[in-house]
Amino acid sequence: MSKALVSIVMGSDSDLEIMREAAKALEEFGITYEIDITSAHRSPDRTADYARKAAGRGVRVIIAGAGGAAHLAGVIAAHTTLPVIGVPIPSTSLQGMDSLLATVQMPAGIPVATVAIGKPGATNAGILAAQIMGVADVSIAMKLEAHKEKLARGVEEKSKKLKSAQPE
Repeated sequence: MSKALVSIVMGSDSDLEIMREAAKALEEFGITYEIDITSAHRSPDRTADYARKAAGRGVRVIIAGAGGAAHLAGVIAAHTTLPVIGVPIPSTSLQGMDSLLATVQMPAGIPVATVAIGKPGATNAGILAAQIMGVADVSIAMKLEAHKEKLARGVEEKSKKLKSAQPE
């Protein structure tokens, strides 16, 4: 298998169903990835070590999903210069609002790009990682263009279907 260009990491295996959506998006663009579990709170040393070594393994973008206090993306961003994309996981009674706020409210100097809560956010994280990499990779950029065209065609098809179903 090729070296992973994107690392998908989550705080718990219970986040895997959501974070698989990021993997699916990366697969659509032919981008290699790895998936792992580490916790900002339960394994802080492991998390810091993971973040410090990611670039040396060839990783170019990190996607980090976490619920609740959701400090994973921020802790990783504190230990690397790689772009970090945070995916808030809806794991508590607050339905991900706590995760969203914890992920997005980073102090100046430690940026984390934050996407929507849950599966849509994980999908967008994969696409955003592709866009970051597409700046320097023509092949990925072309696949992103095709993706946008596919989205536009889908809207056109739905519009035609709706119009044809209406009485004249």
